[in-house]
Amino acid sequence: MAAGNTVTLEREAELLASVPTGLLINGQWREASDGGTFDVNDPATGDVLSTLASATSQDAVAALDAADAAQAAWARSAPRERSEILRRAFDLVTERAEDFALLMTLEMGKPLAEARGEVAYGAEFLRWFAEETVRDYGRYLTSPEGKNKILVQHKPVGPCLLITPWNFPLAMATRKVAPAVAASCTMVLKPAKLTPLTAQLFAQTMLDAGLPAGVLNVVASASASGISGPLLADPRLRKVSFTGSTPVGKRLMADAAQNVLRTSMDLGGNAPFIVFEDADLDKAVQGAMAAKMRNMGEACTAANRFLVQASVAQEFTAKLAAAMGALTTGRGTAPDSTVGPLIDARARDEVHALVSAAVDAGAVAVTGGAPVDGPGYFYPPTVLANVPNNAEILRTEIFGPVAPITTFSTEEQAIALANASEYGLASYLYTSDYARMFRVAEQIEFGMVGFNAGVISNAAAPFGGVKQSGLGREGGAEGIAEYTTTQYIGIADPHASQGS
Repeated sequence: MAAGNTVTLEREAELLASVPTGLLINGQWREASDGGTFDVNDPATGDVLSTLASATSQDAVAALDAADAAQAAWARSAPRERSEILRRAFDLVTERAEDFALLMTLEMGKPLAEARGEVAYGAEFLRWFAEETVRDYGRYLTSPEGKNKILVQHKPVGPCLLITPWNFPLAMATRKVAPAVAASCTMVLKPAKLTPLTAQLFAQTMLDAGLPAGVLNVVASASASGISGPLLADPRLRKVSFTGSTPVGKRLMADAAQNVLRTSMDLGGNAPFIVFEDADLDKAVQGAMAAKMRNMGEACTAANRFLVQASVAQEFTAKLAAAMGALTTGRGTAPDSTVGPLIDARARDEVHALVSAAVDAGAVAVTGGAPVDGPGYFYPPTVLANVPNNAEILRTEIFGPVAPITTFSTEEQAIALANASEYGLASYLYTSDYARMFRVAEQIEFGMVGFNAGVISNAAAPFGGVKQSGLGREGGAEGIAEYTTTQYIGIADPHASQGS
């Protein structure tokens, strides 16, 4: 690395040394019960960044013990108290933004500028739910026949298991922890083994913000099933919230069914990016870059299939290829890096296999198309033209910086192509016709639609999908409801006749 980055290397070492490496159980950082550990690696170099305690099943149960013991008192806490904790956490995350950004860049690979964007995005869930905490309304009314009063109140669902993915280490933690805190639920957080360091720092930040011991427990582990298995089987657990792949989500739902647990599932995506001939193509390309290249394409909301009206396909393809080809791959801390590495060698190889199969089927690589030589797991931004509609790359979540383009002739065909997927999370639509926007939005089977917008995730909006993209919503006014149960109390009206 260049001499100009010497301070950065020292800063990296200083930051990594400050991150807790143990398990957080009942407010204390401690080693795994069997002394086991696992390494966290830098995907840009393959080097070991840190070694963390690897939780066992015994540790997972101990974490649930702490959450269960804290639940009753935490449920009685005042909404304003919980609100202030979340607000202090927002302030602390904002103050520590550079630490969180650098840590995410090191363990996940995204460029620093993008990591800073995730810090801002992730922190907003803390601020949003700080405000929602004191606005979790019930209702009180007279029954239609006038004999009773109806009182409806919301209660915390109880101890929760929160399982977060590796691609957004901070935002996926805040998106689950913040509403759970708002609803006065206690938690066991299981971060992804590939990127657990950010969750460790975030958990310490929550403690610094005044969160009581036992409310948030963190059990990073090399074995996901070793944590989820015993917890899902324990009747004290009342909810599981998972973000990750659809196959894993299905297994968790099957296990959760045994105790009839509340479930929130944010699963896979296969987002169509539809460009009509009346679209502003320059803005469409800008939106495509945002929708495709956020997180190097490693996002469930990433544009996965570019459906472009035939009359403008050539122009759109040329402009997108020029924009993609101008990006620079490199370690996220490098000043000129705009595209970091993929998370590991398997991810890179799977992306290249999809590209190779598409080319073999007749697609043309306009730019990119081959892995980058050297250390790390880099793959260049790639644009594929003339992709056959039956190509595997159009049916599979790519999770990489690859934009496959296929064409359509009519609005009806665009809708049919968009809906030809078992997934239904995010979708994107570019047109200058507002009537078309409403027509298409009503007919496409997706939980979220971006209209002339390439980035639509927001803490104030409900995030979630339909079909095999999951259940429930995170964020928005809907987010806190995922962590509450509704209780109805029928109260006899002493002034009303109770006769038949």
